[in-house]
Amino acid sequence: MNELKIDLSEVSPQEFFGQQNAHIEQIRSYFPKIKIVARGSTLKAYGEPSLLEEFDKRTQMLIAHLGKFNSLNAEVIERIIMADDSRDYEPESAPEAFIVHGVGGKIIKAQTFNQQKLVNAALKNDMIFAIGPAGTGKTYTGVALAVKALKEKQVKRIILTRPAVEAGENLGFLPGDLKEKLDPYMQPLYDALRDMIPHEKLISHLEKGTIQIAPLAFMRGRTLDNAFVILDEAQNTTHAQMKMFLTRMGRSAKFMLTGDPGQIDLPRRVISGLKEALLILKETEGIGIVYLDDKDVIRHPIVKKVIDAYKGIEHQN
Repeated sequence: MNELKIDLSEVSPQEFFGQQNAHIEQIRSYFPKIKIVARGSTLKAYGEPSLLEEFDKRTQMLIAHLGKFNSLNAEVIERIIMADDSRDYEPESAPEAFIVHGVGGKIIKAQTFNQQKLVNAALKNDMIFAIGPAGTGKTYTGVALAVKALKEKQVKRIILTRPAVEAGENLGFLPGDLKEKLDPYMQPLYDALRDMIPHEKLISHLEKGTIQIAPLAFMRGRTLDNAFVILDEAQNTTHAQMKMFLTRMGRSAKFMLTGDPGQIDLPRRVISGLKEALLILKETEGIGIVYLDDKDVIRHPIVKKVIDAYKGIEHQN
């Protein structure tokens, strides 16, 4: 039987093994035909050469991740071992994960490689598209980048907008003042901001207009200078709305558009402005496009299972 030795001295073996060897047990479950022995700072594996080669590759990816982020957990182990392409997990090629400190000193950081790609794209481009399914952190990462830019005085204001499709962008018939009409559609943006800016400071920013949250219809006719602008749920824009929004960009501005082309709420036969823009602008210099997928889902682990289950049904149809 062939033997493979892997040295763990460059990282913390205790962190790699996990409490009561929980990480090793999880790794063993993915390689049932390999005998794995953890001792001291060495990992030994016994099995067929082809299996040992794959085991070595995935273990080196785990070691690299632990060396960069100083942590390892069950979700990370699953994503790395089950990843289709090892390039998804090359920490040496990923930018710094940390984005900004949130409320109570909470560290807001990119938690997956594609989220890090999004952070990196924002550093290199003034317009960024973040495309992916629910739960992949598109909006949250975008808001974190906007808050960082505001704190570091790279911009003077943050503008967050969404197309209020459910109300047909016609908010007049809804009860209450403007804020009360908008809040149900803007809640995900408020939730992210509350994680990152203390309550009193957030209220002050909103009152002063340093942070503005408004439906897409309210962007018409404006030139957005010195601002970090996020268009959330961009898949629900029409051709005219998307063109209008993209041409609002002023000097010293950064635009981020987030959306999930698989969840379009527009009427039938209405083309999504996001889908169209991705085709038209895919080769345009200065525009970054980052795709996230179900490997980036960072909500409850069952959310990934839900996405996979629905994929099965959609493929059948």
